[in-house]
Amino acid sequence: MTLESVRPAPLEPPLAGGGLPLLGHGWKLARTPLAFLSGLRDHGDVVRLKLGPKTVYAVTSPELIGEVALSPDYIIAGPLWESLESLLGKQGVATANGTLHRRQRRTIQPAFRLDAIPGYGSVMEEEARALVERWRGADSLDVTAESFRVATRIAARCLMRGSYMDERADRICADLASLFRGMYQRMVVPLGPLYRVPLPANREFNRALADLHLLVDEIVADRRASGQKPDDLLTALLEAVDENGEPISEQEIHDQVIAILTPGSETVGSMIMSLLLVLTEYPEHADKIRAEVKNVAGDRPVGFDDVRSLSYTGNVVVETLRLYPAVWILTRRAVVSTTLGGYDIPAGADIVYSPYAVQRDPRSYHSAELFSPDRWLPGGSEEVPKHAMSPFSVGNRKCPSDHFSMAEMTLLTAAIATAFRFEETPASDSRHRIGITLRPRDLRLRPIAH
Repeated sequence: MTLESVRPAPLEPPLAGGGLPLLGHGWKLARTPLAFLSGLRDHGDVVRLKLGPKTVYAVTSPELIGEVALSPDYIIAGPLWESLESLLGKQGVATANGTLHRRQRRTIQPAFRLDAIPGYGSVMEEEARALVERWRGADSLDVTAESFRVATRIAARCLMRGSYMDERADRICADLASLFRGMYQRMVVPLGPLYRVPLPANREFNRALADLHLLVDEIVADRRASGQKPDDLLTALLEAVDENGEPISEQEIHDQVIAILTPGSETVGSMIMSLLLVLTEYPEHADKIRAEVKNVAGDRPVGFDDVRSLSYTGNVVVETLRLYPAVWILTRRAVVSTTLGGYDIPAGADIVYSPYAVQRDPRSYHSAELFSPDRWLPGGSEEVPKHAMSPFSVGNRKCPSDHFSMAEMTLLTAAIATAFRFEETPASDSRHRIGITLRPRDLRLRPIAH
């Protein structure tokens, strides 16, 4: 008897049902991804999926999600990041691993320190007030365009000190909308060469990708031509050096600017859309926000300095992040053979998990589907299991702009709820739009001034 003959067979997680020949579970992830991923919890903490010929391991429990997110055995890789590679590149902070990622975090982190964020307050206030004024008297709002517009302008003005024309912000938003829609399809239905066939959808994807990369090159070239060096994130990137003291490459600068613009516009813009949907569907919470703002700010316009005092408004934002997370699916890759929840995970295996599914899990939340900001009152959140609510991720992959984004969304929510109540128009479609990010499909609102 040899050692090989007594070695135990690998312990495999259960295989999810409903796979199809060739496509595997990709068709379910394409058609009903939220319901499919949420239902996996009924089959175990780790479940095998098939995406084409590839085996992927879905993780459903908060404890194991935290283990994957924090362990060095898993890196940023897998179907999600492969689909994003044409946009984000390999040298930006979102996709880099190891030493490169640590250096990049050191470069960008100062822009998002807690003591740096008040310096952005005046820009956030200006954009919030301009948005409110623009909406006065409007008969109908294209919420997608408006949300992306304000999110992109705040990111550009704060982090790259750019007084960018609305046309440039509109280009960023339109390009990212096309790209994120196409990238999700490429992730769950990996048809490879077929995505190079010159079909209308593929042509639009390629056009948007080329235009966004061109736009980033324009931003960098404009800053260099100006000769100005304001104290902002773009200057930090242009002056950054590598481990040998040499300037970082043009490709790394390019990828880093993309990594700044993408969450600042697509991710935050998606969350602003969901917040506007919440204010529309739950007017009682909008009334409480309005009362809180009145108590804190009196008759003056709500400002950045009020954000820390707007606890109920902040809880509405957090509850919206729980139920409608913009980043609703994530992937990692095992770099060594390891175990997870008692199951063997081979080196090179891809892991997938869904913040949307885990943040609606009734095992972690009482009345999980109920919108309840009061669950985040002091003491209430202590009942939530660790890693069952991580909208900005955890560990060294935690989003560096978490405090920046929370301040931005809290101020915008307070300003908007104070000025208006909303009704959906007949043309509105508030169903989920499934892409790399999650947001309302085509939300159209009528603002009614208070």
